[in-house]
Amino acid sequence: MDRQSTPPSQSASPSSANSLQTVAVVGLGTMGTGIAEVLTRAGHEVIGIDISEAAARGAVAALEAATARSVARERMTEQERTDVLARFRTFGDLQAAAHADLVIEVVPEDYALKQQVFASLDAIVRPDTILATGTNALSVTRLAAESQRPERVLGLHFFNPAPAMKLVEVVSSVLTAPPAVEAVTALARALGKEPVTAGDRPGFVADGLLFGYLNQAAAMYEAKYASREDIDAAMRLGCGLPMGPLALLDLIGVDTARTVLEAMYAASGDRLHAPAPVLGHLAEAGLTGRKAGRGFYTYDAPGSATAVRDAQTPLDGAHLGGGRPVSSVGVAGSGTMACGIAQVFAQAGFDVVLAARSPEKAVAAKAAIGKSLSRMVDRGRMTAETREEILARVTAADSLEDFAGVDLAVEAVAEDLAVKQSLFERLDKICKPGAVLATTTSSLPVIACAKATSRPQDVIGMHFFNPAPAMKLVEVVRTVLTADDVHATVREVCTRIRKHPVDCGDRAGFIVNALLFPYLNNAIKMVEEHYASLDEIDAAMKLGGGYPMGPFELLDVVGLDVSLAIEKVLHKEFRDPGLAPSPLLEHLVAAGCLGRKTGRGFREYARK
Repeated sequence: MDRQSTPPSQSASPSSANSLQTVAVVGLGTMGTGIAEVLTRAGHEVIGIDISEAAARGAVAALEAATARSVARERMTEQERTDVLARFRTFGDLQAAAHADLVIEVVPEDYALKQQVFASLDAIVRPDTILATGTNALSVTRLAAESQRPERVLGLHFFNPAPAMKLVEVVSSVLTAPPAVEAVTALARALGKEPVTAGDRPGFVADGLLFGYLNQAAAMYEAKYASREDIDAAMRLGCGLPMGPLALLDLIGVDTARTVLEAMYAASGDRLHAPAPVLGHLAEAGLTGRKAGRGFYTYDAPGSATAVRDAQTPLDGAHLGGGRPVSSVGVAGSGTMACGIAQVFAQAGFDVVLAARSPEKAVAAKAAIGKSLSRMVDRGRMTAETREEILARVTAADSLEDFAGVDLAVEAVAEDLAVKQSLFERLDKICKPGAVLATTTSSLPVIACAKATSRPQDVIGMHFFNPAPAMKLVEVVRTVLTADDVHATVREVCTRIRKHPVDCGDRAGFIVNALLFPYLNNAIKMVEEHYASLDEIDAAMKLGGGYPMGPFELLDVVGLDVSLAIEKVLHKEFRDPGLAPSPLLEHLVAAGCLGRKTGRGFREYARK
């Protein structure tokens, strides 16, 4: 198995990144192989250790294939590739790590196994060698305390795939010596990574936030609140995430996720971290995700990323029954969301009545649509003639009375239940029989709007996302009284306006906000507990999770007052202590620090 029969030569004592020249990687699975590639490409001598000859051969083959691709893409020369391959040697025994400056352990997430590896390394490596564990759930402190060199034990958590992901979490325990942390942090930077320092608690920063969110998505699916496809589409299209939560659980491994959550729950006691039963059921059945060929989804082969149809896959163009004809739409409101929704319908060929509270607001709202369309003309996305045609379809009105002939009335006024109920009472009297009445609420009960009318069967939720012209998602919210043909009508209308509809029931937060805001709230709690800084948390989620914005960037954009209101609604509905809004968020709102719109939220912003 050995690619080189002679043992590695002794190196100087490590005191900086430059002195960590020889690195042993114990465990050559996907993560270990990726870490080895990062290190060898950066010029380090890498000792790959695995008891499985097949795993070692696979690691060598993966490095050969990756470097061959780099040569083909002219990102390295053939000689550089030869040098990289020569720096990677594989062995089947921990003795090969005897003279390593740094050992990174990435064996399976089992404490007894990791403890055994560390105990063996204690008797093998030099006294000044740094021992790093790649765990993301188990106790670094416990591993350190049971080691003969606790001051040189720490966590070094790479993210998968290691060659591509920029984040590395450097985890120290109360026993870790600062020079060891400094040396490993400098190494991470030298590798082109972004190190984030974290204390020792399950999940650290990124996974500590990510796995709670994934767990809630699994519980939402298990409760049959929404389909797996709709949950995943909602988070991709509504939040700009690279993957939906259930697909991500399959990639991570359902069993791995369960292990991480169990460790998090043991540490926090927070019910939001208690693993959803479905994770245990799938894991015990061997349905652990992509690696098994089946998890939440079914794949064409174990290890494949290609999902295939199974019994849960919805039929293409599933027939929902006949809908009602819709050619004219009324939009009530004059704010950003109302203008955006009116623009979306007009662009799709509908005649639109945009009703505001005064003639001045109505004119200003139509002018805002015109300005938005002009920007599209300036960017070459439409012609000036098309702009005029679209704008001609929009009628500005200062009274709801102009909704008398519309087929669909969409309410987009302030997020205040009393205001919305009053508006629906008026729509009930004004709109013709058979007209569909829709609310764009993001957090209030749709049924409360429906009961303000004499025709609750005609009322439904259509939750657009801001900015409406750009965001593809619409959450279609049925109440227990919504008629089937009303649901079918709105699904069809969403398709006509080139939006992606997802179905969900009438409960607080629907899909997106019910999953997003507990994650944001938990990020605030991390800061409250002085576990990590705003910048560290934002960097961790962007670099480690592929999120387009960090949680504090997003909170300041959404508005802290809006965020607090949604979190209060979620807490009131689900009665879970873990959903209680963070006191820090409440204090900032009370102080008038509402985010970008006031110039100060979690961060300060320059006034325009």
